[in-house]
Amino acid sequence: MKNGIRRIKGNIASLALMGMMVGGQAGGQDALETLAPLTVVGGDDQVFQLPGSAAYVNAEEFRSRGQTNLARIAAKVPSVFVRDEDGYGNFPNIALRGVDGTRSSKVTLMEDGILTSPSPYSAPAAYYSPKASRMSAIEFLKGSSQVKYGPHTTGGAVNFLSTPIPADGENNFFSRTTFGTDQTFFNQTWYGDTQSTDAGTFGYLLELHAMTSEGFRDIDGTSKDSGFDLIEPMLKLFYEPNTDLKQRFEAKVGYTDFDANESYGGITVTDLRSDPNRRYSSTQFDHHTAEHFRTYLKWIAEPSDALRIESAVYFNSFERSWDKLDGLRGAGLRTNVAEALLHGPSLAVLQGTGAGEIFTRDAFRDHESYGWQNQANFRFDTGSVSHDLAVGLRLHYDRAGGTNQQIFYTSNGTGGFGPAAPGAIGSAGLQEVFATALYLEDEIKIGALTLRPGIRYEHLDVENTTAAGVNTSGDEQLLMGGIGATYDFDTENSLFGGIYRGQSPANPAGYLTGTDSEESLGFEIGYRHRKDALRTELVAFYTDYDNLIAPQFDVVGGLSPSRNAGAAEAWGLESLVEYDLGQAMGASYGLPVYISATYTQTEFKDINGLLANTAGLFSGAQSGSQLPYLPEWKLAAGISYITEKWGINLDASFTTSTWGTGYNDDVRIDNLTALPGNPSAVDGKIDSLSLIDLTGYYQLNKNLKFVGGIQNIFDTRKIVSRAPLGPRANAPRMIFAGVEATF
Repeated sequence: MKNGIRRIKGNIASLALMGMMVGGQAGGQDALETLAPLTVVGGDDQVFQLPGSAAYVNAEEFRSRGQTNLARIAAKVPSVFVRDEDGYGNFPNIALRGVDGTRSSKVTLMEDGILTSPSPYSAPAAYYSPKASRMSAIEFLKGSSQVKYGPHTTGGAVNFLSTPIPADGENNFFSRTTFGTDQTFFNQTWYGDTQSTDAGTFGYLLELHAMTSEGFRDIDGTSKDSGFDLIEPMLKLFYEPNTDLKQRFEAKVGYTDFDANESYGGITVTDLRSDPNRRYSSTQFDHHTAEHFRTYLKWIAEPSDALRIESAVYFNSFERSWDKLDGLRGAGLRTNVAEALLHGPSLAVLQGTGAGEIFTRDAFRDHESYGWQNQANFRFDTGSVSHDLAVGLRLHYDRAGGTNQQIFYTSNGTGGFGPAAPGAIGSAGLQEVFATALYLEDEIKIGALTLRPGIRYEHLDVENTTAAGVNTSGDEQLLMGGIGATYDFDTENSLFGGIYRGQSPANPAGYLTGTDSEESLGFEIGYRHRKDALRTELVAFYTDYDNLIAPQFDVVGGLSPSRNAGAAEAWGLESLVEYDLGQAMGASYGLPVYISATYTQTEFKDINGLLANTAGLFSGAQSGSQLPYLPEWKLAAGISYITEKWGINLDASFTTSTWGTGYNDDVRIDNLTALPGNPSAVDGKIDSLSLIDLTGYYQLNKNLKFVGGIQNIFDTRKIVSRAPLGPRANAPRMIFAGVEATF
C-alpha cells in the first residue's frame, strides 16, 4: 500500500492542477458574477428546503452574545450535544442525536467543506476542533441527507465556515476585542477587499484570531495558572479571470498555535462541591502544545447553466504534545487516576500529602492528511421532472503516529513533588489509511415533491504498525446511502423525512484485529413552517446502531485499537420555535424570542459485557442501560431587544442529568466475577445544569460598537464531565467587555 500511496501523493496535486489549467483555457469574458463555494446547508433560508434536519448558526448570532465556546453556541440547536472539558471550548466532544461524542470521533468535521480532523480515518478521536469563535457560520447536518459527507455518517456532519472575503462595497475591516474574567483576552481582526480589473476579479482576506486566559482552575500549592494561549492567522485569496468559462480559483492558508496548562485529571465529588475551581498539585506538570496547518486550493467552474464543477486539493498537518498526569506507582496504590480518586491512600498522593509516586505521560502525536475532492452538478429535465445530479469523488490519505514517554515524580508529603525522572521514549505506533470515496445524489423535483436519493461508497486501504514494529495491512469497503424527501404544501409549510444507512469505520489497529465498522439505520420525519416573523420546526427521529465502536481514552500508551461493544438505539423529538414580536407588531425595534427543546431516549442492546467493562465511556454497560452524556431533555430559550443604537440578549439553557459511563450508577461494585475493575470516578452522575446569560451592545456610531455581558449570571457550578479521569465542573460566572469596529 505504501508505494501506491506515494504514487497517489505525487499525482493528486498534478491531476487537479491539470484539470484547472484545462478549464481555464478560454477566451475573454464580460462581467463575471462571483462564484461561491459549495456549502453543507448554505444559509438559514436553505434549511427550509433540505430533506433532512439541519441547522445554520450565523456568527452574528453568537458574536452578539460574546460566545466563543461551541457548547454555548450549540445550546440552542436541537439534538446537538457538546460535552465540555476545559470550560472554554478548546476540547469539544460533539454528539449529534444518539451517537457517542467522545472527541467528536463519530462526526464528520469540516472547515469550508474540507475534512479538518487531523486524521479522520486513521485516528478520528484526536484533540483538535476548529475554534468556533473565528467562524462566520457553523452548519450542522443531523438528518438523512448525508451522502456527500463522510467518512463518519452515523452521527452527521459539522461544517465550520471561516471568514469570507468581503465583496466589493462591503466593509473591508473588522475587529472585535474583549477582556474579561481570569484575564481572558479575545481578538478577531481581519482586513480584505474585492477588486475588478480588465484581467478579472480578485479578492483577499488577512485575518488574525487570538485568545488567551489564565484559566479559572487553581492548582494546589503552586502559582502556575490553568490557562491557555491561542493564535490563528489566516490568508485567503481568490481570482475570477475574464474568460469565456465562468470560473474561480480560491486558496486558503491557516495556522493554529495552541498552548495550554490543561489536564486529564479531575477531583473528587466532595472536593468539587466545596471548590469547583480546584486542581490537585499532582497536575502541576500537565502541559499541552499543538500546531495545526491547513491549506486548500479550489477551482470552481460553471461551463453552462446545466453544469457546475468544484475541485479542491488540500493538505492538513497537526502535531501535539500533551504531558499529562497518567498514573500512580507505589505499594497498595491504585495506578489509574480515576480509580485513585476513590481510594484514600492514592488520593493523598494525588493531593501531594501521601507517600508515593505519580507519573505523567508525554504523548506526542503527529498527524497528516491530504487529498483531492471533486463534485460535479448536472442539471437536466426529464419531461416535467427536474434533476440536479451531484457526482463526487475524493482521494484521501491520512496517518497518525507518535511517541510516548513516562516521567516520574515523588511526593514529598507536604504538597510538593520531587525532581523529574524521565523514562525511555517509546513508539506509539503508526496507523495509515488511503480512502477512495464515490457518491451519487439526485435532487428530483416533481411539482411540490422533492426526492433526494443517494448512495456513497468508500474503499479503504488500511495499514497498522504497532509500537513493537509489527506491520499488518488490509482493505475495507463501506456502503452508505438513503433517500430524503420534502413536500411543500405551500411557500410557508413543508413536510420532510427520510431513511439513511450510515457507517463509521474502525481505526486500522482495530479493523486489522477484527473490529467491524459501526453501522446505523436512521429514520426521521418533520414539519417546518415559516411566515414573516414566525419559524417553527418539529422532528421525530429513530436511529438503530449496530457494531458500536467503544470510545477509548488512550491512557495506556499507544494508539489503541477500536473495539465493538454491541448495539444501541436512540429516538426522540426535537423542536425549535422562533418568533420576532417586534416585527409582528410592526414596531421600530426587534423583539425576537426562541424556544428549543430536545427529548431523547437511548438504550444499549446486546452489549458485549466483558468488553464494555474495560472500554472507556461504555464501561459497565448492560443491555437496557442509557448511553452516557446524552440527557433526556435539552432545553434553551431566549429573548432579545434590538434597536438601531443598542440591544440586549437574555439566554437560558437547561439539560437534565445523565451518566458518565454505561454503568448508570454512582458507585461501582468491586466484584471481580460480576463486574471486573476497581471503583472509578469516571462512573457516576452528570448533574442537571441551568445556565443564564445576559449580554448586550451599544452602537456609538456607524463604525464603533461597545459590547459586554455576563455569562452564567448566577455562578451555577455542576459536574459536566467525568472524563477523561474524574469529575470537573463547568466554567464559573464570566464577565466581559470590549469594542467592535468596522470600516
